[in-house]
Order: sequence, then structure tokens, then C-alpha cells
Amino acid sequence: MLTTPDFVEITQTAAIRKDRHGNRAKCLQRLIRLDLPVPHTVALSFDTVRAIADGRMPDLEALVGVFGENALLSVRSSSETPDWGGPGTILNIGMGDEVARQLAETHGTDVADAAYTSFIRTFAVEVHRLDADEFEGPITPRIAKEAYEAEMEEPFPQDPTVQLAEVLRSMARAWDGTTARLLRQAQGAPADAGLGLVVQKMALGPGQGISGAGVVQYVSSETGEPQVTGRYLPRGQGREALTDGEAQFIEADPRGAALEDIAPDQVQALREAAALMRIRLREEMQTEFTLMDGQLSILDAVRAPRSARAEVTIAVALAEDGVIPREEALTRIPPFTLNGLLHRQIAAGVERDVLTSGVAAAPGAATGKIVFSAAAAQAAAAQGEPCILVRRETSPEDIRGMHAAQAILTERGGATSHAAVIARGLGLPCVAGATRLQLDMRKKTLTVAGRKVFHEGDIITIDGTAGEVLAGSVDMVEPALGGAFATLMDWSDEARDIGVRANADTPEDAAMAHRFGVDGIGLCRTEHMFFDPVRLTVMREMIFAENAQDREAALERLLPMQRADFIELFKLMRGQPVTIRLFDPPLHEFLPGDREGTRALAEALDLPVSRVSSRIENLQEFNPMLGLRGVRLGVTIPEIYEMQARAIFEATIKVSKKGAPIVPEIMIPLVSARREVELVKARIDGIAAEVRAKSGVEFDYRLGVMVETPRAALRAGEIAEHSAFLSFGTNDLTQMTYGLSRDDAGRFMSAYVQQGVFPEDPFRELDVEGVGELLLLGSERGRAARPDITLALCGEHGGHPEAVDFSRKAGFDYVSCSPFRVPVAKLAAAQFAIRDKGLG
Repeated sequence: MLTTPDFVEITQTAAIRKDRHGNRAKCLQRLIRLDLPVPHTVALSFDTVRAIADGRMPDLEALVGVFGENALLSVRSSSETPDWGGPGTILNIGMGDEVARQLAETHGTDVADAAYTSFIRTFAVEVHRLDADEFEGPITPRIAKEAYEAEMEEPFPQDPTVQLAEVLRSMARAWDGTTARLLRQAQGAPADAGLGLVVQKMALGPGQGISGAGVVQYVSSETGEPQVTGRYLPRGQGREALTDGEAQFIEADPRGAALEDIAPDQVQALREAAALMRIRLREEMQTEFTLMDGQLSILDAVRAPRSARAEVTIAVALAEDGVIPREEALTRIPPFTLNGLLHRQIAAGVERDVLTSGVAAAPGAATGKIVFSAAAAQAAAAQGEPCILVRRETSPEDIRGMHAAQAILTERGGATSHAAVIARGLGLPCVAGATRLQLDMRKKTLTVAGRKVFHEGDIITIDGTAGEVLAGSVDMVEPALGGAFATLMDWSDEARDIGVRANADTPEDAAMAHRFGVDGIGLCRTEHMFFDPVRLTVMREMIFAENAQDREAALERLLPMQRADFIELFKLMRGQPVTIRLFDPPLHEFLPGDREGTRALAEALDLPVSRVSSRIENLQEFNPMLGLRGVRLGVTIPEIYEMQARAIFEATIKVSKKGAPIVPEIMIPLVSARREVELVKARIDGIAAEVRAKSGVEFDYRLGVMVETPRAALRAGEIAEHSAFLSFGTNDLTQMTYGLSRDDAGRFMSAYVQQGVFPEDPFRELDVEGVGELLLLGSERGRAARPDITLALCGEHGGHPEAVDFSRKAGFDYVSCSPFRVPVAKLAAAQFAIRDKGLG
């Protein structure tokens, strides 16, 4: 075994480390330890590859000498974690005129010419980035060399060490490229992640007898269920079998020729190797192999590629078969992977107004407003508006906008384009290469020939599964969430040590939350119930009322509607806690903002247009999000909160009659002073007494506060004296702590993050240093004043793993997030609990 400071031969006892040589190098060593037929291989460490990128080459004469004279070599990337990627494999290094001549004598001119031409093309295009068109078509080695020499103005190198040097330099520098760095960072890689390289002696696929190359795995990449997947290409090399139309099946198949038909012993050896790897490597692997005159060589084994669904299925199956512990199955799955299981699909049989089609680049479907820039996507997301990011083609600068969007649509690109790769990583539906689109980025329009012009803000639907773009919105169906996913959620529930509730404003949200197995509803925003057209009219009548009596009359009409909402909500949650936030937004949000809407409202209310316009103008505020909203409305217009409390209590009595007693949780928003709580509490207690007296039925309820102003966090001790719970609303708390508008932050947030002002967008990831300190102060002071108080985090941060861990450590009782983020929060909570117990 040859070991130098720069490289080491991979043997059973060599000092190969994953954090020094990468995952592939370590995996190859494990295959060797399993006595599998792995060709001679050398590993280059992270430090060696960094040195190569800086222009310092190892002793290539010694390295090439390890493999003997005229050996053909391959170079593969070996990053620390497979998901971090790396440059593609380069084959047939060492191919030159003399080697081609010898190969022609033993295998024929056709084999030699094909191998030589293939290497020249790869060396020119992949290593030196020459124009691929110059090397396309049925060309000979002579023509390929001439094309290379014309572009490079130097002869094609014949020395294997020169060829190897160019390959190593190209791969080392590609790893440091901007796109590669951003792609791996999107997968969680640190900025200074290293790349190892492995140099391996090639088993020549275009040999005599039964010779060729193939790739095989024994699970489906889509479902994770057992399934033989792969192809074998006679006289092939590398992974050509996966794309060549002449490739054969691996196992006997009625649809066509198979390797097993002519080499049953070798196929059985592949099965046994896969079974051995599954048990000893504790993973489903994809095996790359060659046959050279019937002799099997395993060149590489990598973690079988898999969808989010397959990821879960495989991990659960390995645990159920006793290959790995249940705790390890839970910790193997990155929480955000679950997003890929949770996306809706377009309902079967619905009418589809197809605008255009493209490449089905990432599965799932989503509806949203068209936006044409990353900044616009971030701004829409900050306002809670689903959007579809439309670009000619995406670039690394678009990544933050892609995070904010519900789906991606590009005019250019394909299944391996930047947009497709990132979208699949993020679990976003994506249609790429929709070439019939006509985009005008200046005018912000999208046109399909023969159709109307779509502007920014118009609604479209992306079907990433079918590769279609639809006009408007369509009915969706929820994903199937049984099987391995349900098992994973059950295991997560057993392992986690913090509650997970859902933010649910509608019965549909509550039903989805219940399907995900939540511990209740942590935030029901009641104002969303008032935007129904019928209710909106009554709401506007209340806003235009001249006195308390008129307001009460209008609210009396809203009461049965609210009561029905809460009855349905309580029924759906089946006795689980439901936290209902009282009315929060400023009243102007319920009024029209244009002249036509004002006239229509005046007609509906039978009032002069001038009076309606004056009232609308009077309700306008310079900064409405810091104006008359939340508890301030409850103090100045108490009739609204009284109506809502009455509806809650009457619904509580009705549902409790048919099942377990309901104990609703009523949350007061935007509190900043103890006296606000005292005033609202007194009125709600009074309504409770009235309802008890009128119905003759006793019931309990809990009154709490939504802590979303810095002052409420600082004065949490005195506020807690009148509160059964404190629920930290981190969306507004972040906005007020930073003095930063959620609606406008997207315009400059990317620049701030890129320049290191903020480590991350604080509206996407909880700022544990600033906002987090307020949470800690508030929770400590609240619990000191009232030890039995319930603490929670109910901002959308509650679905982010880091915020879940922060909440656990802060002693919170639960986090609450949107229904589709509940599985992510549950899995993250389980993983942190397992980690802290030292079981993962």
C-alpha cells in the first residue's frame, strides 16, 4: 500500500476518513472490506484537492505508477455527504494514440476508436469547457483531435500524467465555482466544505466475451418499495446504460433482453452484493459495475437516488427490518424532505385550461400570483400571498426568491437545469423549458401565442408532475399520507418532547391539521372568517355604524356565522385545544380601495358616496400595522370582542353536549400593557357569566395573550398575572423588533444577507440572538409570575427546525405553524429530542 501526504491507496486498513477523503472514498473502502470486487483505487484528500485548485499538484508520476503501465483511469468526486454533489466522473484517462493502437489489436478498431473519441470529447467539453457542438456527430479520433487542437492551439496531450493533471485541476476548481457552492449550501453544506477525489483503474467495458457496464438498485427511486431498477449496456462504459436506447434489463424480463439471460451467475452476485451492502452499510445502494469477459467488477456504490416519498419508505423499512434502530431512521430524514410528500396535486377530471407545456422538472402542483423577480417573490411571501416565480432561466441569485415561491416556471432549461435541481431540492413544483412562453421582463408580462397577456399578479397554476401551465386556479387533491409517512409521524410523536399545534383559520385548515396528528390548534385567526362576501357586507355595516347600538345590531347578524365557524372547528378537533385569536387587523382592510368599490359600497349601504369616501378616508392610517388594530380595537370598540366571545361560548356549550367538554382558549392580540388585558378580560368574563346564566350550563375557558410587541415580552411578568398562556407571535415580534416591514423587506433582504448584515432573512428563520432574547425574557418573567402558565410560539417560525429546538430549550410547551409545516416541526422535534438523549 502506497501512502503519501497527498494520496493513499484504498485498502481494508488504509486511514480513509469521511471527513478527510469524502463519502465515496469511505464507501469504496467498506466495499473492499466486504470482499467485493473493487478495482484498484487511490483517494485524494480535501487538502490535496484544495492545493490542486491553488495550482500545487501532487506527485502525479507516483500516482499514475500505482496502476501500472498503460492503465486507463477514472476520476470521481468524493464530497463529505453525497447530497452535496460534486463534478461529474471522467473516464478513460490515459487514452492516447499508443493505447488506442493496442486496444485496436485486442478488441478491434471500432472499439478503440469509440473509446478514444469519447475521451477526447469528454476532455475537451468537460475539462476545458470547449463548445460541445464541435465534437458532436459520428467523428473519428483524428477529427476530434483536430477540433481540439484548433480550439486549444496545442496538440492533444498523450502523457497520462498531463491528462490527469488537467482533469484534477478542472474538478478542483469546479467545486469552488459560485453555482456549485450555492447548490451544496442549499443542501446544508458549510461554506468551506471540502472535496475529495478518487482515482480508479478502469475495468474495460468494451472487452471480449460478456463485457459491458451497468447500474442497478433494488428499490424504486420514486416509491422506495422493492423493485429491480437499472440497465446493462453490452460494450458500454460508465453510466451509459441509463441513457442508451440499446441497454438491456438486469433481470429476466418479458419486455426484452436482459443480462440475466446470458450471465445468471453474475446477476445473482449483484443481488447478493446488494443484500450484503443493505445490511452491512445499512442503506439501499445503487451499484455501478462492469463485466470484462465475464468477470464482475463493482466500480462504485452510492446511496440509491430517491424522492422524498422513497426517502421515508426506505428509512422506515430499514428500521422495521432491524437493520437500523428506529431513532436512526428518524434522524436520517432531513425535516424539509417531508415537503416533497406534502404538496397537492391537481384533482383528476377537472377542466384544465392549458396555456403551454414544458419539462416536468419537479412534481406537485401549486397555484399563485405571477411574479417576475426574486425580490417580488420575497415581498409576496412576506405578505402571505402564494406566488409563482417566472423567469427565463434561474441563476444562483434567484435562490432566495425560489425559497419564497410556491412553484417555478422557466422559459428555458430542462430536467437538470438550475431551476429543476433547486426546485426538487426545495420540494417545489417546477415546469422548465416552456419555450412557447413570451416573457417581457421590463413590462412584466407573460404571453402565450393566441392567448391573453398575463401580468404580474395574475393567477396561474403549475403542474410540475405533468409539465403543464394552467390559467387560473383549479381544484386540488391532498397527497396520500399513509403507509411509511404515517409510521414516521407515529415514531416522531413517541420521540418528541414538545407539543406541535397548527395555525388553522378555516375548517379545511383544521381538517388537514388533524390529518397530520397535531396536538390542537395554536392559532385561529378569526378575521379571515369575515372576508366571505356575505359577511363582508355586514362587517362594513358595522364599521359605518354611528353608535354602539348600531354596531351591536350589525354584529348580532355576524354572531350566528361566527358561532357556526367555531362549532365546526371544535367538532373537527374532537376535544383537542383550540386557541382562537380575537379580531386583529385594522378596519380599513375591510373597505374598498378604489373609486368603483366605493360607489358599490355606497349603493349597498344606501349612503351618499361622499359619506362613504369620508369614512374610508378617516379610517386610513399612516402606519396601520402599528395603529388601531388588535387589542386596541377591543378596548375602543369592545362590541367586536364581545360578539366573538359570545359565539365561542355558545359553540362550546353546543359541541360539549355531544362529547367531551370543550375548553376554548381565547387569545388577545397585540397586547403591550397589563391594563389592556384587564379591560378585555373583564368584558369577556362578563359575557361568559351572561351565557352561563342564559343557558344554565357551566363551562371553562382559558384567556391568554399573544406576545408580539417588544413591550409585552419585557412586561410579561405583570401580563401573566391575568393570562393562562402566553403565545409568542414571532411574525409581528420580528417586525417590531427590527423596525422592519415584512411587506417591504424582500426588496433588499438578499443584499443584506449576501453582505453579512443578517445571517439569514429573519422572517424565514427565527433570529435567536435578538428576537430570541425577547422570547427568553418574556418566558422567564411570565413563568416567574405564574409558574403554571403555558408558553408557546405561534409565528410561522414554529415550523422551522431551529425555532423548534429553540422553543424546546426555552421550556415552551408547544410550537404552532401552518398545517403543511406540521410534519416538518414534528420530525425536527423528534430529532432534537433523540440527539439530546444521545440516541441518534
